[in-house]
Amino acid sequence: MRPPRRLPRRQRFSGQSFNRMLPNLMTLLGLCVGLSSIRLAMNGKFGAAAIALAVSMVIDGLDGRLARILKATSRFGAEFDSLSDFLCFGIAPALILYMWALAPWGAIGFLPPLMFASAMALRLARFNASLDTAPKAAFAYNFFTGVPAPAGAGVVLFPLFVGLEADQLHIGWLRALVEFPLFTGAVLVAVAVLCVSTLPVWSFKNFKIPTQGVLPLLLGVVVLAALIFADPFLAGALLGIAYIAMLPFSLRSYRKLAHQAEARRAASEPLEP
Repeated sequence: MRPPRRLPRRQRFSGQSFNRMLPNLMTLLGLCVGLSSIRLAMNGKFGAAAIALAVSMVIDGLDGRLARILKATSRFGAEFDSLSDFLCFGIAPALILYMWALAPWGAIGFLPPLMFASAMALRLARFNASLDTAPKAAFAYNFFTGVPAPAGAGVVLFPLFVGLEADQLHIGWLRALVEFPLFTGAVLVAVAVLCVSTLPVWSFKNFKIPTQGVLPLLLGVVVLAALIFADPFLAGALLGIAYIAMLPFSLRSYRKLAHQAEARRAASEPLEP
């Protein structure tokens, strides 16, 4: 009796799982939203352009955390994220502010956006290079070196947020002040310096909230969410002011932790005979 004929084994589909692709898809979505903000600004819709950039910031904050949760981190994802950040938070804000306030000054007005975009490229290149350097001290992982790209883009849009809010409130002198090319250019240059500086800035990735501070934080988030939905331009301006005001406290915290680490290291070293 002949043995039964065996059917050929079905080949398994090989390729990337959707879970591993999802963070990169979110990065691509953020890239498209950031690029769309430039188109909106070219059509004179500066309010919509600012909101589109804010959406891309939210997406940028989610894709990295999603990659860590799904254990889908990769060097490709890190490089792709940096390229997306350069477009969304380096090129897009610079061009939006140029079209909004600096275009009347022509080539001179283009210098601050050029400096900002260049500084953002240098900041992102330094971040990528740091991935291959020696490990830092444990406390240093709670800090960025310089203002990160999404935060820099949010802060540099401060004149636009104030100008749009002034339009809604019909405050002509305030709109004229923040739209003056010298003021907008100064903000671009100042934020560019903060981005490429060595200033330690809280990253909030491993930020621990005291138990008694959890409820006030939740209530604060509710108030912030209500303000964003009620008046997004005012919320953007206030967030920019709050972020700049936070920087001295971040520097003080870093110095305190560095001093404590140095003291522990000195105490653990054996005394010389």
